Amino acid sequence: MYSFGKLAANYAADKNQIPEPMKNHKLLIIFSLCLLALRISAQVTFTVQSLPANTPMEDSLYIAGNFTGWEAGLPQYMLHKNNAGKWSITLNAQPAGTIIKFKFTRGTWGTVEKGSAGEEIQDRTFAFTSGSSSVDITILNWADAGGGNNSTAADNVKIMSTDFYMPQLNRTRRIWIYLPPDYETSGISYPVLYMHDGQNLFDATTSFSGEWEVDETLNNLASQGKRVPIVVGIDNGGVDRINEYTPWPNSQYGGGEGDMYMQFILETLKPYIDVNYRTLADRDNTGIMGSSLGGLISHYGAIKYQETFSKAGLFSPSYWFSDSVWSFTNDIGKQQDLRFFQLCGTNESDGMEAEMKRMNDSLVSMGFSQDQIFNKIVIGGQHNEKLWREAFGEAYLWLFDTYITSVDKLTEIKEITCNPNPVADFLILTSEMKIAFDSIKIHNMNGQLVKTIIRPMDNQIDVHELSPGTYIMRCFSDKDLTECKFIKK
Repeated sequence: MYSFGKLAANYAADKNQIPEPMKNHKLLIIFSLCLLALRISAQVTFTVQSLPANTPMEDSLYIAGNFTGWEAGLPQYMLHKNNAGKWSITLNAQPAGTIIKFKFTRGTWGTVEKGSAGEEIQDRTFAFTSGSSSVDITILNWADAGGGNNSTAADNVKIMSTDFYMPQLNRTRRIWIYLPPDYETSGISYPVLYMHDGQNLFDATTSFSGEWEVDETLNNLASQGKRVPIVVGIDNGGVDRINEYTPWPNSQYGGGEGDMYMQFILETLKPYIDVNYRTLADRDNTGIMGSSLGGLISHYGAIKYQETFSKAGLFSPSYWFSDSVWSFTNDIGKQQDLRFFQLCGTNESDGMEAEMKRMNDSLVSMGFSQDQIFNKIVIGGQHNEKLWREAFGEAYLWLFDTYITSVDKLTEIKEITCNPNPVADFLILTSEMKIAFDSIKIHNMNGQLVKTIIRPMDNQIDVHELSPGTYIMRCFSDKDLTECKFIKK
């Protein structure tokens, strides 16, 4: 909609080029258009009349919806106290009939409003009319205050940390971890899938529009005899989400901290997971997955760090955010084999399906074969958790099919002792069973293969050339897989 100021400015800029008899006529048209615009659109004011009793006094309130790209905590959408001491916000005028969807948060989706018992609620909606409107709001509960025992997360989902430090960004973040149902009893190691928007993956009480049900899906597959991975869920940072999930800035939305976020995963989080949990740390067993901007950063991470990731789930990827995604993808090129699972719905934003197909063609032109790229287009699918939830199981089975079909060829993974540990030059391997390996592979904590030994002659392994740090040694023989972790001084 044109504002009067914009129309008047255009008139002032053009008036010297208009013949005198026409000037008054054009000015009359401008004022007529302004009056017409005022008749067909108006603003709306939302006022929060009631808040949960446990709302922290120091917190601010925000509105987020389809008009914010569903980003929570944007400064321009923060509510302010009115003269009556009530939280209030006025949204700019929109043409009559425009419908918006929205919810209220305290700055992040982990603090989104919920129902009285902590249950998920439907998106609020408002239809603009030709007159100004005032809407009273009652907020019943918050995701972080009212969920309590209503959590829908499975027992094998844990919050690994509520404030895991991200040194690359000087922030902290909640980290979730899903461990396979047999983790405590199997003694084996597992592949790892790193996922973004952690609050939406496992628990409806922390999600903002329903959860992915990652835990239910994987537990169901495990009950069918399928091998399932460890899943690490990283909460988005609310107001920092756009920054962290975008490698390049956008003139309208900002952003651009995506590479530092990926460095956090590679340099800090992944090494911690590999040291503290039984993981298959190599690239063949490491994947990354996300939706929307999380799909964009997953694409970026998989392409740039091909030495760490071998598979990427790209759900409703926001390739639109920056044209740099195309030149970046082509410039990096194919360095190692990768698998891509791309997903979108036909009822998402204009151009999403076309951009996904364009990315498919770009990846093929770079040297990836078509059988390394799976494109799923869901008729009627919308940009939401329902679409992503229903495709997650299929995506996992396709991305990790090699692991699922090959793991049964191995017996349980046995441990071997490495001495001395820490080590300077030579490791001595000791085990209750006879040591006779076909090969030994040593990976750093980013999953990179740093040393391979084919048919070692004895149990003394030379590691003097390795840089200081923590490593995983995997020893293969027939159907046996033996491993240990050691520290190089």
